[in-house]
Amino acid sequence: MRILLLILVLSFSLLAGEMPLVPPESVGLSAERLARATKAMEQDVSAGRISGAVGLVARNGKIAYFEARGMADREAGAPMKPDTIVRIYSMSKPITSAALMMLFEEGKFRLKDPVSRYMPELKNLEVLVDRPGFPGDAARARREPARREMTVQDIMRHTAGLTYGYFGGTSVDSLYNKKHPLYWDGDLEDMASRIAELPLLYHPGEKFHYSIAVDLQGRLIEVLSGQRFDRFLRERIFDPLGMADTGFHVPAKSLDRFAQLYAPDGKEKIKVSDREDRYKRPGTFFSGGGGLVSTARDYLRFCQMMLNGGEFEGKRYLGRKTVELMTADHLAAVETERIASTGYGFGLGFAVHLDRGAGGALASLGEYNWGGAAGTKFWIDPEEDMIGIYMVQIIPHGGLRYGNMFKQYAYQAVVD
Repeated sequence: MRILLLILVLSFSLLAGEMPLVPPESVGLSAERLARATKAMEQDVSAGRISGAVGLVARNGKIAYFEARGMADREAGAPMKPDTIVRIYSMSKPITSAALMMLFEEGKFRLKDPVSRYMPELKNLEVLVDRPGFPGDAARARREPARREMTVQDIMRHTAGLTYGYFGGTSVDSLYNKKHPLYWDGDLEDMASRIAELPLLYHPGEKFHYSIAVDLQGRLIEVLSGQRFDRFLRERIFDPLGMADTGFHVPAKSLDRFAQLYAPDGKEKIKVSDREDRYKRPGTFFSGGGGLVSTARDYLRFCQMMLNGGEFEGKRYLGRKTVELMTADHLAAVETERIASTGYGFGLGFAVHLDRGAGGALASLGEYNWGGAAGTKFWIDPEEDMIGIYMVQIIPHGGLRYGNMFKQYAYQAVVD
């Protein structure tokens, strides 16, 4: 039994790079309590609510829990494994923001700089204000000059006045849906030009509104670095960090590890999603807001770098003070109502926990996180020296509880 356990530990350690898999108790976690997370995954798979999931918890730089349950592709009979590749969608955003802050450290820009200093097409934008009683009617809406230009800080904290188009019914949303700025057959320069032709939903700095702003960050990286965005990420983050399975498409040699995408069937179960899978072939549009695929192992390495204050395995990617700036709340003067209602503010690429009572969660103050449209989730807790990652593939995941429940199971297992 001891030999079998040693083989299992070594195999997981190799899979997860140099971060060892250790008994949970050695890092202050209860194996018995963590088993609740495994049981929940198994029950969700058995009930047909999910096809499969991967959960990972690391503490003190060591992996205490790394479990996969169910199927990566139910119809093909392919099991979910620790190295299964998944679409992380908006978990791409923190990586993009970290990449942009590398250029900040090099003096390429200041946070308060107007974005138009580097992308002149975004100068002199207007705000479109719906007429009372006529939401979504662009013909009746009123245009007014933006009170100020959007800054780099605005596009990093979602206060630029941009939107996505499918989260609301305003006139601006309707225009986004007609213009389609996230045009997958174009490139980031095309996208910036399309955004420049659209009005803003809010005056910059007026309100937090989740948007395509992070895709503009990707274009800004291209302008400032002189490199294509995907190459910048590969050279500055993915290759140095050893994130071999992270990128904007899945290579042919790895397609057997790529999870199937599912969708709710309306009966508390799932069905195969009918979305076109653009991740199975190379493209030209590199979405910093939602275009990456990755694995739990790869994403852990990025998270550990952030938790270490910008350093990993002897290489520095960001300065400690830069990480502190990114993970501080940047909404205090903008959206006090949001913080009061959710317990979370927002930094530069991450939601940041500010109020335990309002959040109603077990996380420490200062914990930061984000998730993806297919139900993936991660969090980083500096106070507990802890990282959690949960991977599932259901879109739209809407109010599905799986990632949040995994986080709860992880925190209730802290016993030191």
